[in-house]
Formats: sequence, structure tokens, C-alpha cells
Amino acid sequence: MTWKLSRHRAGDSVEVRSKEEILATLDENGCLDGMPFMPEMLQYCGRRLPVAAVAHKTCEVARQTLKARRIDTAVHLADTRCDGSAHGGCQAACNLFWKDAWLKPASAHEERPRLRIGRGRRALGASISETKLLAATRVQGESEHTATVYSCQATKLFDATTPLSWWDPRQYARDVITGNHSLRHVLSVILVSFLNRRTPWGYRLTKSIHESTHRRLLGRELPNFQGRIPRSEPTPIVRMNLQPGDRVRVKSKEEIESTLDLRGHNRGMSYGEEQSPYCGSIRTVQKSVTHFIDEATGVMRQIKTPCIMLDGVVCKGEYSDCRLLCRREIYSWWREAWLERVEDDRESTGSLVGHVRDVV
Repeated sequence: MTWKLSRHRAGDSVEVRSKEEILATLDENGCLDGMPFMPEMLQYCGRRLPVAAVAHKTCEVARQTLKARRIDTAVHLADTRCDGSAHGGCQAACNLFWKDAWLKPASAHEERPRLRIGRGRRALGASISETKLLAATRVQGESEHTATVYSCQATKLFDATTPLSWWDPRQYARDVITGNHSLRHVLSVILVSFLNRRTPWGYRLTKSIHESTHRRLLGRELPNFQGRIPRSEPTPIVRMNLQPGDRVRVKSKEEIESTLDLRGHNRGMSYGEEQSPYCGSIRTVQKSVTHFIDEATGVMRQIKTPCIMLDGVVCKGEYSDCRLLCRREIYSWWREAWLERVEDDRESTGSLVGHVRDVV
């Protein structure tokens, strides 16, 4: 089975094609090779942007396979995330996928690739309209008894990708040759993953070796968070009324463990290994998240207790088995109990307002 790599590399400058050119590449569902082009992406038409990463592989959570998937001829562009404006105001801020057919080299001296027409399109002029593109964002209309079901790149990612085995060496070679990661970082993450799989946590000598190797390779302690609150007891709620622009410190490992139950959850939300590298760092609040589209169902879900999104705090794919070094960079969500305010005249630690047992 072929696996076509994008012609672009991380750091390249590209120009997003015009609306008319892009619409001409899409089928009647607004997709190219199963990947939707969403109305939120139209605002970037004609703009010159750097390639942040080559999207030759990605994670996919809708089917809950928790494994990597491979993608043909796609990239992520810098600072292009979905604003949810055509999808009910979804606040997930997903990193957008850009197919090569929707881009062209920014330099006039570079060879201009031929515009690729999507399946089902007969000619450049036979394109889906912008109105139909907007309509394609909903696969089921609103009614009194039925919730709206949305369609987007996240919900359709399984259809736009194919399986990728974690042991396939080509993905790691491509991580390097595309400029996504350095060779040293790729080898370090692979070795750490191997040790995580093979090293028993309970043995002192092997644990010491594991911790030392991990610290030497990645410069931080192991992400072996262990909650302390029994399942029969509720986990704490902290309210600080954080606003965009506020500066916060991510609490230490020990402080966060004191807010988690034995499953590693705080009121139904888990604290994941990919969040551990940010412990102790100072970050800026981007926004409070109250609703998002469930990738598995396409239905908008409301969060019982708002979560916090921090600028630049994303999953790096360094600990996620079977999908290492994914560059989808999904934003991590944070309970306020895991943060504390800094450099602010208001209360710096928040107030404990109660205990609740609930889920997102």
C-alpha cells in the first residue's frame, strides 16, 4: 500500500490557494481523499504561512483505537487552528490538516504543482459551492428531539487515514527527514517508550535505571502520576475565575497527585502523561472551555465544570504508545485545581469551594 509524503517540509513557506481553486478539488461532501475542507479554513485563502509540521501520521480517538493512522500528502500550517465558527462554536481549537492540493509554494521561483481535482469532479469549474460546503458541516439537522450532528476533520479523520503499526520504521525516518523532529529526539522518545514497556515499576534497581535514563534523555522525571484519593471519596474543586491572559503556574507532580483519585481522575477528567512535562512551568490562560464536539458521535457536549486551555500547552506524543511523535498537537485541558495564579493581585491559590463526583 502506497504512503505518499507531502512535497513540503517543516519550515517551508507556502501559500494557501484561492477559494475557487480549493473548492474545485473537493467532492460533493466537501472532501478530498476523505479529508474535509472546512469553512473555518477559508479565512486563510491567499495567505502565506510556514509549514509547522508534515502530517504524515496522526492520532485518531473517535474509534477509540488509540493507535496511529497514516495520511497522504498533508501538513499542519503554523497558527491555523479551527475556531469552530461553522461548527456551533466548538472550543476544541483543533490543529487543521492541509492537503498539498490546497497549497502552493510561496516563492514564485518554485515549480507550481498541478492542481489536483478531487474524486467526482470533472473540471476545475465543477466545484462544490461555499453554501454546500457550509451545509456539509452538519450531517443531521436540528430539531426539537434530535441533537445536531456535526461533521469536521476530527470526526472524519478515520475515513481520511489508514492504519499505521507502531513498529513501522518508516514513520520514524519520516519524522526526521520532514524536519518534524531531530534524530536525537526521535531516538530518545523511542528508547523511553521501550523502557516504559519493559521496565517493572516496582523493582528498585530497574526503576532507578529507568528514572536516570529518562531524566538524561528528556530532562525531566518520569510521568508516573499516582492519585491518592480513594474512589469512594470525592475529588476537590478549585475555583479561581481564570480569564484569558492570566498567568498561572502548573502545580508540581506531588500537588497534582493530591487532587486525583486512584484512577488518576479529577471529577471524571484524567491527568495524562502528556501533561507531565508542563509541571512547574508558568503559562498564560488562553480560554475557558465549556463545550466541544465529541469526535466519536459528532454531537456537541457540555462540560459540567469548565476546563482551562493554556497557550502552547499541547500533546507532544512523547508517551502515547502506538502513536509516538504525532504532530496533531491537541490542546491539553486543565482543571483549576492543577493550576495556581502568579503575578496577579487576585487570590493566587484559588478557593476550595466543595467536592463533587461528576464527569465531563
